[in-house]
Amino acid sequence: MIVTPKVRGFVCITAHPVGCAVAVQRQIDVVRARGAIDGGPARVLVIGASTGYGLASRIAATFGSGAATLGVFFERPGTPKRSGSAGWYHSAAFHEAASAAGHHALSLNGDAFSTELKDQVVALLREDKALAPLDLLVYSLASPRRQHPDTGITHKSVLKPIGAAVESRSLNTDSAEVSTMCIEPANEAEIADTVAVMGGDDWQRWIERLSAEGLLADHCRTVAYTYIGDRLTRPLYGDATIGAAKKDLDRVSALLHARLAPSGGQSRVAVLKAVVTQASSAIPIMPLYLALLFKVMKERGTHEGCIEQIDGFLRQWYGQEPECVDSEGRLRRDGIELLPEVQREVERLWPLVNTENLQSLSDFAGYQREFLGLFGFEQPGVDYGAEVNPVVDIPGVDN
Repeated sequence: MIVTPKVRGFVCITAHPVGCAVAVQRQIDVVRARGAIDGGPARVLVIGASTGYGLASRIAATFGSGAATLGVFFERPGTPKRSGSAGWYHSAAFHEAASAAGHHALSLNGDAFSTELKDQVVALLREDKALAPLDLLVYSLASPRRQHPDTGITHKSVLKPIGAAVESRSLNTDSAEVSTMCIEPANEAEIADTVAVMGGDDWQRWIERLSAEGLLADHCRTVAYTYIGDRLTRPLYGDATIGAAKKDLDRVSALLHARLAPSGGQSRVAVLKAVVTQASSAIPIMPLYLALLFKVMKERGTHEGCIEQIDGFLRQWYGQEPECVDSEGRLRRDGIELLPEVQREVERLWPLVNTENLQSLSDFAGYQREFLGLFGFEQPGVDYGAEVNPVVDIPGVDN
């Protein structure tokens, strides 16, 4: 079949298997070009391993540090009449490249929030001595909902401010129209639901379960990723429901650090810069902010995507670069975005940009390329008019 992009708001419901493979290979090439991560992790579990920062973590650990990896994700395989999800194709391409390079990699497809999936991971790690005990667990799960494993209640996250309504500029990425929108504040139940989905409870459950099973090395490290931003994004991010969930990550990270540190391990939250991911595209303020940020940072030669951020983070964390730790104990990798001269220029452009001058005042075209690139489109060298087989296997994972 011929696969074309079909965008619905902030989601593309199709994905291109060849384009996704090209995107994965580009990330591998970035890591290889930077050389080995000396002293990096050897046995890694990535929870949320198929897209965005989770996929970049798996690629950087494998092709930078030579790690054996277990990836957990919840993705849709293709059928003869329908393309699979981008994450499925990313994972298939990763497996093919890892195997060709002689790296050990296994994957499980299922609900990472569930007890059943945790049971599967435990069983697999007990059997596979190349993967256990783990010396790094990356928690990079992004989901709009979570069925609580104890109560069976399904919690749904919301993207709303806390305390008062927020009026903000927004970009309709389908029509390329800039407008103003008012978002009403979340109620207490919505805040609690968002923390239940996006906070640290499941991360803590993973570490406690694996620790109890004896599957963590004495020096095991664990990390969850977050974003903080600056004044423009704070009302709908840091001071909003997402921010409440991210504060819960900080709380849990401190608990996990106290648990792991006596045996030489550690837990950190890593603060990364704003990039185009499926999750960030859903936040009302972010597409316009990203389009402006890209313009400013590309002009300065400092633009980075997921793989550059994660590869740099791992090199920083494992001693090749000086660490930057904030007052909350978080590792910072967002300094290039938060430079005062960068933020002030974005703030200067913010009230000036409109539908008519969007293309000239921002890098909306670059934003669109990166967004479609998440789904395997807009990749160089790919013939998008050619027939492709949407059924792609991942070794050991049922289609």
